[in-house]
Amino acid sequence: MAIPAALVVVPIGMLFILSGLIVNSIQAVLFILVRPASKRVYRRINKIIVELLWLELIWLIDWWACIKRKGCLGSTLAIIKKEAKHLPFIGWSMWFSEYVFLERRWNKDEQTLKSGFKRLVDFPMPFWLALYVEGTRFTEAKLLAAQEYALSRGLPIPRNVLIPRTKGFVSAVNNMRSFVPAIYDCTVAVPKSQPPPTMVRMFRGQPSVVNVEIRRHSMEELPKTADGIAQWCKDVFVTKDALLEKYLSRDTFGLQERQDIGRPKKSLFVVVSWSCLLIFILVKLFQWTSILASWAAIAFSAFFLLLVVGVMQILIQSSESEHSTPLKITPHQDPTTERLLPISVKTLTTS
Repeated sequence: MAIPAALVVVPIGMLFILSGLIVNSIQAVLFILVRPASKRVYRRINKIIVELLWLELIWLIDWWACIKRKGCLGSTLAIIKKEAKHLPFIGWSMWFSEYVFLERRWNKDEQTLKSGFKRLVDFPMPFWLALYVEGTRFTEAKLLAAQEYALSRGLPIPRNVLIPRTKGFVSAVNNMRSFVPAIYDCTVAVPKSQPPPTMVRMFRGQPSVVNVEIRRHSMEELPKTADGIAQWCKDVFVTKDALLEKYLSRDTFGLQERQDIGRPKKSLFVVVSWSCLLIFILVKLFQWTSILASWAAIAFSAFFLLLVVGVMQILIQSSESEHSTPLKITPHQDPTTERLLPISVKTLTTS
């Protein structure tokens, strides 16, 4: 039986806010005191600290909602729109972890990307850099716009993907070719018999199945010219579209053996530890408020609950594709040369 989301949003929200405040505070201290002395040491310590927050999301997916998927955490970075850094706790941890934030204006983002890629040259650990080359989250309305554009330009008409915006991808390849050995092309699909996972479903503890097909491309395989790299990316998306079409008819990507990665116990341990700390703090807080006037305790409790609900509502809304940026394509505009809003389809890795 599904659990009403409202019954779990508050306790999970309290846990997330407590851990987020602690993690972000530690990150801020490290950023001020450690990073100026040694960026390498800062990055190594920050990796451990930020996982204490992000593993809560892994727990929510793997243990609470029981979603079967393949994923990774570790030294994961991403290129993402600048609004994301304002998300409470999650966005702040992204900023401390050196994510690259874009304004979605190529005359500004071009230099931002180059600077971001340059910072990764001396990154002390293997890392994943995630890019969403389509430029925005998938919706039926955006697919229709992409199909109309493709038809007007004589391009292959997509059925399951949007048209990739290659300018940012070309910049990534050109600037990181010397120290990034491979690109992992990830195709995500949900079986027709399964509802897609959402934050609300996860809070309710409702399971879903997510299948990911991953193809590795050596950086040496890619063309050397900007035009060649752009065309390579377009061709990959034509292949990806055909792969998804086949998946929809067979509910499988092919004959490859499906790998179940199980549920990592590390995330469970982290959440149990945070929960124990939260219970301890709540007990001490109750003892403290009991000596205050009743109206002050009630006012404080009401404010804290409103804060929890507000933060969780912001995070839930930010995860919904309906709240993503609309895709604007005009007949004279070529989306393959427009600005990039990367999130997660192409993954460049040093591992």
